[in-house]
Amino acid sequence: MAATPDLLFALRNNFYLGAFQAAINSGDVQNLSEDDAIERDCLIYRSYIALGSYQLVINEIDSSAATPLQAVKLLALYLLSADNKETVISSIREWLGDAAIGNNPILRLIAGIIFMHEQDFGEALKHTNASGRTMELYALNVQIYLKMHRSDHAEKELRLMQQIDEDHTLTQLATAWINLAVGGSKIQEAYLIFQDFSEKYQMTSLVLNGKAVCCMHMGNFDEAESFLLEALNKDAKDPETLANLVVCCLHLGKPSSRFLSQLKLSHPEHMLVKRGSSAEESFDRAVQTV
Repeated sequence: MAATPDLLFALRNNFYLGAFQAAINSGDVQNLSEDDAIERDCLIYRSYIALGSYQLVINEIDSSAATPLQAVKLLALYLLSADNKETVISSIREWLGDAAIGNNPILRLIAGIIFMHEQDFGEALKHTNASGRTMELYALNVQIYLKMHRSDHAEKELRLMQQIDEDHTLTQLATAWINLAVGGSKIQEAYLIFQDFSEKYQMTSLVLNGKAVCCMHMGNFDEAESFLLEALNKDAKDPETLANLVVCCLHLGKPSSRFLSQLKLSHPEHMLVKRGSSAEESFDRAVQTV
């Protein structure tokens, strides 16, 4: 019996690799089941969110939409304005506590993403570790554990992903993330994964940043800079590209202030900006005590 073709493969793959406009463009998939149609719409709206079109998502998803879409709308509201955070988190907690919808995988995924943004990793894992996990939930767990500097737990999640589908794009991405965290000889393995993506699929900022970070770990800052400038041409406001360019330029002895200024303007909450501000405040306090 022939396997049923995965009608959403191209859409999912584009989304996972950061080709968000391509994901939107490949979203016109017909003859889907109701569940697949909801998944398609969630991926398209999450692509719009990744492109910063929060208001479009908020406007288009009305109160009659299915729970997964309502969860995606909450993510858009959360990212749109800090003023919405309290209301969104309150709604997320209420929905997760509802026996009828609380176990929905997309709702749990969005909850995990929001609590990860809040740096509340324990709360995030409480919802992403429930039964009935998807590949995206496993991959999110890998990201959370790496943020907690627990590569041992991340590796356990990866082994579960490999048991399900070793060749899955998210499994390969998670392998590269863990290899970067572990370092040493694993950096070259991570680079080869990103190189394989760049040969098979559309080159994206995510893939170019992956290659650049590997190059920086290996001391190849000139090559890293070329990848990052290529990424900047694709998305001039991408926070990871700007942050990596700041670090890369510092190692090359080149001016980095313009990239840092862009990062401060477009993503004031970025960790590099916060660390820089904290260092400046500490310096100012030290000067005042002299």
